Amino acid sequence: MLDLVTAMLAFLVLLPLVGSIIFPYFWQDLVFLYSIIRIGYRSQKYLQRKPPFTMLDIFLAKVQKHPEKPFILFEEETYSYRDIDQRSSQVARVFRGHLGLKGGETVAVFLKNTPAYTWVWLGLEKIGCATACVNYNIRLKSLLHAFSSCKAKVVVTTPELKGAIEDVLPALQKEGVRVFYLSNESPTEGVAALLRQIESSSAEPVPLSFRANVTPSFASMYIFTSGTTGLPKPAIITQKRLFSASNLFPICRVHSEDIVYTPLPLYHMAALSAVLGCIHIGATLVLKSKFSVSQYWDDCRRYGVTVIQYVGEIMRYLCNKNNDRDHNVRMAMGNGMRADVWKEFMCRFGPIRICEFYGATEGNIGFVNYPGKVGAVGRTSYLYKKLVRYELIRYDVDKEAPMRDEKGLCIPVALGEPGLLVCKVTAQYSFEGYAGDREKTEKKIIRDVLKKGDSYFNSGDLLMQDREGFIYFQDRVGDTFRWKGENVATTEVEATLAAVDFIQEVNVYGVLVPGHEGRIGMAAIQLKEGLSFDGKKLYIFAKDYLPNYAIPCFIRIQEVLEITGTFKQCKSQLVKEGFNPAIISNPLYFLDISEKCYVPMTQHIYSSILEKKLKL
Repeated sequence: MLDLVTAMLAFLVLLPLVGSIIFPYFWQDLVFLYSIIRIGYRSQKYLQRKPPFTMLDIFLAKVQKHPEKPFILFEEETYSYRDIDQRSSQVARVFRGHLGLKGGETVAVFLKNTPAYTWVWLGLEKIGCATACVNYNIRLKSLLHAFSSCKAKVVVTTPELKGAIEDVLPALQKEGVRVFYLSNESPTEGVAALLRQIESSSAEPVPLSFRANVTPSFASMYIFTSGTTGLPKPAIITQKRLFSASNLFPICRVHSEDIVYTPLPLYHMAALSAVLGCIHIGATLVLKSKFSVSQYWDDCRRYGVTVIQYVGEIMRYLCNKNNDRDHNVRMAMGNGMRADVWKEFMCRFGPIRICEFYGATEGNIGFVNYPGKVGAVGRTSYLYKKLVRYELIRYDVDKEAPMRDEKGLCIPVALGEPGLLVCKVTAQYSFEGYAGDREKTEKKIIRDVLKKGDSYFNSGDLLMQDREGFIYFQDRVGDTFRWKGENVATTEVEATLAAVDFIQEVNVYGVLVPGHEGRIGMAAIQLKEGLSFDGKKLYIFAKDYLPNYAIPCFIRIQEVLEITGTFKQCKSQLVKEGFNPAIISNPLYFLDISEKCYVPMTQHIYSSILEKKLKL
């Protein structure tokens, strides 16, 4: 009997050790699942109240709890929670009283990173209006489309962007869209300056009746994503979705004492999630107008930053420039960091915890790499998959469609095999789609995935799961590619470049460059008969009409552009051939920024790019 008791005691003592060897991530998985269930349940209870308890209400609760605590740090300015609350109340009164906005209407915010972004959004929340966050890099047709697609009644911008506004002002006025500058004076006829009126308005709390129309499914924001269809698409961000985005901070163990630093543009969901996350936990956000390698660690020291937000390119830029361990940063949160950059970053800047995550602006699924496995975008488990109901399915890249079996259902991939990520659309994991365009929304839904009649959100991304349950990003499907942290829609770039007088046809695609994140833009061009290629003219045109990240770096001249039987341009072979002049017989050109011109591509230029002697 004594031997049996001794054996049982030994077994109990050894059980945790054996468990940690067989299931090394068991406790981390359990803690993560508990966190998302607990936080999700609390968010659901908030939104089920009558009226619903929204992100605005969470912000107001933080104002009551610590009114003088810094909320936004920007250059030499400090804005407390009370400051932002009062300014947003002034905005609410001016927008509702003076501008006559009604609940449910939309205001387009066309601003660079500034504290005004937060108080304009919160002011619109206080009167039940939606905020359309428009990319300040887009111009002309794309800009007009962004304003019209979300049915914006008002555009708010600054004189800094007056050139872009004046280009489209006649068209906006024709549609009855009013434009206002957040400034004391207006340099543009037909555009009023609004700042003085805001500053002279009452900062007292606004009545709850101003937002009586708000429900959990109410559109709080529109975030524009290029996707694969060309012009920007306004993804609908509901009150429920705001809660989901804000939950990332507590899940990743960001605390109220943390000071979070983001140089990412606020028209991106990534940067907005930092604003929402800070509100959720009551932390302080350091807002940077624009990413700067040389100022990065100086800023972290200056503001006492403890958490930084990134996309993969930011980390690579930092690793290319300096070493610096003199900081208080304990965590980096973001997505898109390559494994080699991850390791180098840790070596250069110290034992910072990397919290890599995966998610799409309009998607209904996300992953978090909570154990910190180098190179992984997230982790899954048996229970998580039961909870979220996602699948990785086989995808035919050439046909640009999921593969199906004899029953017409999609085919799940094996472990270690890349597959298209899809997630079941349910009441809990819903897909709101895009404003005003059911066709584009429907294209993001795949039906009859695992059984007839089911519906899954199509992420457009190829991911891979290993045997340990870690998820790795593989590639994007379709025409869109990522460069410098931005999605580049090839159809939009093609439509823009087609206006150049010597171009007959153009085919835009992304090519891999060793040592760089994502794919860089390249365009195959067919010239009009009798006309020649003009590298300087193309550079000037592209610079005027495209954001910098969307301008093709390489040009390939072809006599005829190959198309499929359904008149789709063939890209796969062009992508494989890349930009190596040694294997391409067609004339090639390289975008030489110093010359402000496309110049003939040489083997020397090619070698310099591979050796990272040329900046792309």
